[in-house]
Amino acid sequence: MSLLNEMLVGDELLSKARALSNRPEDEIARGCGYVGPSGRVLRKSFYRALVEAKGYKLPSSSPSTGGTRGRQADFRTRVHGNGNLLIGHAYTRRLGLTPGQEFKIELNPEAGSIVLNPMHESDISLDDIES
Repeated sequence: MSLLNEMLVGDELLSKARALSNRPEDEIARGCGYVGPSGRVLRKSFYRALVEAKGYKLPSSSPSTGGTRGRQADFRTRVHGNGNLLIGHAYTRRLGLTPGQEFKIELNPEAGSIVLNPMHESDISLDDIES
């Protein structure tokens, strides 16, 4: 099954959606090209495009960009119930970090901050390897 590269809009969207109207909603959205890079159906974008194709003007969800692009990193996190602190993909990607990269964690209790310093092979001691 091939995915459309282009998300249909306007009359093309309405026509295709009508042609697929006997199918489940996700199949209609897929058939109209509303699929993200991971293969996930972009329901909100699909429904929004349908409403606009019917002639309703919707206010932009994100005035600065003129559209939505999924979740945006707001650079906030919280400590989970198990005590873990998660730094998400949006942050590691923005910093150019790669899987497997190691860091030394330094705490600054006075400021209440945590600093991650990248480790280099020369930074790894025999104590680190044995533990």
